[in-house]
Amino acid sequence: MKALIVFYSRTGTTKKVAQALAQKLAADVEEIKDRVDRSGIIGYMKSGRDAMKGKLTEIEPVAKDPAGYDLVIIGTPNWGRHISAGVRTYLTEQKEKIKKTAFFCTQGGSGDDKVFAEMKNVLGKDPTALLTVSAKEAARGEFEEKLDKFIAQLK
Repeated sequence: MKALIVFYSRTGTTKKVAQALAQKLAADVEEIKDRVDRSGIIGYMKSGRDAMKGKLTEIEPVAKDPAGYDLVIIGTPNWGRHISAGVRTYLTEQKEKIKKTAFFCTQGGSGDDKVFAEMKNVLGKDPTALLTVSAKEAARGEFEEKLDKFIAQLK
């Protein structure tokens, strides 16, 4: 199965999970690059506002066509129980090209169920598997067992 992992990461937490998944699956990786500056406290506040309002953003053109993959795994940080603007934009722009999908999110608190429901709603497809990794688990590198369970659900 040819897999693509697509993710957005403001702080590096979601990127860490995406890279670990890619290594285990020997998958290609596409990082969503937001053209809006989301660094620092102002960027954090802007990000939360945009996520809650369901705003799209301007992202860099993608390098990998999701239509060429059997499975596209999409990762986002949980921003106030919403998906990041970058992931919302990617899903909106690429949804017709994605055949089969799975979702993962990273979060400091809770609300992953709402994040996954929102991703499903924007994409219009049911995911085959879901993965949530807390920021603490990611920082400590304590999420390998969760990755293995997630990967088992993909097969």
